[in-house]
Amino acid sequence: MKRLIFSALACMVILATQAQPSVETERQYLSGHGADDMVQWDFRCTDGRNSGQWTKIGVPSCWELQGFGTYQYGMRFYGKATPEGIADEKGHYRTTFQLPEAWRGRQILLTFEAVFTDARVTINGRKAGSGLHQGGFTRFQFDVSDRVFFGKKTNRLEVEVSKESADPQVNLAERRADYWNFGGIWRPVFIVAKPALNIQRVAIDAKADGRMRAEVDLNRAVPGSTVGVEIVDEGGKTIAHSNRFAVGSDRTMMPASFVRPYTVCGLVASVSTYGRCPLLSKT
Repeated sequence: MKRLIFSALACMVILATQAQPSVETERQYLSGHGADDMVQWDFRCTDGRNSGQWTKIGVPSCWELQGFGTYQYGMRFYGKATPEGIADEKGHYRTTFQLPEAWRGRQILLTFEAVFTDARVTINGRKAGSGLHQGGFTRFQFDVSDRVFFGKKTNRLEVEVSKESADPQVNLAERRADYWNFGGIWRPVFIVAKPALNIQRVAIDAKADGRMRAEVDLNRAVPGSTVGVEIVDEGGKTIAHSNRFAVGSDRTMMPASFVRPYTVCGLVASVSTYGRCPLLSKT
């Protein structure tokens, strides 16, 4: 008996409904991808080298390596959350961008791969999401669907980056150790455009005897919808499918059992609304 194998080699979200003209997830970079293709943003550092005036800086980067602020080594302040003498300058960033008219009506996510250390974000003069992210090593996103313009109208993004966190616990965890404490937008920034309704996440617990359980998270609750899964082969052909289950919220736990185990290339989770099938997630 062949074991049931699920591969995560392909992972995409597709939306196919007459109400949503585009079913693809797209990305537009506002920065470079790394040190070799940095994009110039307006920048002003509050203290240290080359501070106090607006100029340009490449993004992504650490501002110390671009000639701004103060180099600070963390070990000297080990175990001290807010010590005297710490380099605590801030960097003010701003840039402008345009979004395709075709993205109107979609979910727009402003994404930062990582920022050292606290980031306050505004877009078109309005706070993005909660407006604040703390911690320098994690990706964070803000849903700015209701804050951006499309087509020829220009968007304005402003970010205030604090080298030291306002949260003492973040400083103790991230800034007081045997390495340099840098500041800046040090990883890429980009816009993600998704279908207005989309599957955010699918978690699969599959057994060798054909039983499985899928946890499906939507970006929001869709009244009157159902969820189901299909097993597909390498060519994308459906070889088995589950019953469909009513969706009561934005998260659904769905059990399924297939008559015999399969060696498969992928699994498709779908959400149908009033007979249509707008939401698909392939894994």
